[in-house]
Amino acid sequence: MTGSVDRMARVASERMQVRRHPERGVYSPQVIEAILDEAYICHVGFIAEGQPMVLPTVHAREGRTIYLHGAAANAMFSACAGHDICLTVTILDGLVLARSVYDHSMNYRSVVVVGRAEEVSDPEEKRRALRVLVDRVVEGRAEDAREPNENEVRATRVLRLGLDEASAKVRSGPPSDSETDLHLPVWAGVIPLRLAPDAPVPAPDLPADIPLPDYLAPERLLRRQARD
Repeated sequence: MTGSVDRMARVASERMQVRRHPERGVYSPQVIEAILDEAYICHVGFIAEGQPMVLPTVHAREGRTIYLHGAAANAMFSACAGHDICLTVTILDGLVLARSVYDHSMNYRSVVVVGRAEEVSDPEEKRRALRVLVDRVVEGRAEDAREPNENEVRATRVLRLGLDEASAKVRSGPPSDSETDLHLPVWAGVIPLRLAPDAPVPAPDLPADIPLPDYLAPERLLRRQARD
């Protein structure tokens, strides 16, 4: 998605309009969902006892819904349930080095979602959400690993957040040097960055006769980082 993107396939709500560098605003649901799916970690902003807080957590998308999970006693989930929250993700694609300090930048893809976080109480949806969360981290893992028992499900809290109000912001390409700086004898360009898995490291107590699952093959794991 570092190439052209469909920036105006959807009109964002007033509070989700990108105002700083509006040309980088992206409102296409497909682009927003792809960024959310690729990111492993989100940050959730909320108010707890009058104090603004931002904490990282794992997220997963199913259709137009984002799921979050944590311990039943998690203070963040207690503060978020039934209240408006802000969820963000950012994927860093490159360091942009310009000829001047002022024009240095980064290539990135980010998403901001705002809305009311609702607690999932239906047992079937809750279990499905937990499977979605596991499979969003490593596709195929939910079918392979043991499912949570009733005590573990009760000890886990799941929240849902709709994608009705969401926008993305994307920067790609080379530095934007001023014409007056183009003559400077300073290297300029982009240092591409990406998140890539290393070879899996087995647990020290793993029996030697248990093979590495096919879904942990490097080409399968790298599929998550695929670009359009």
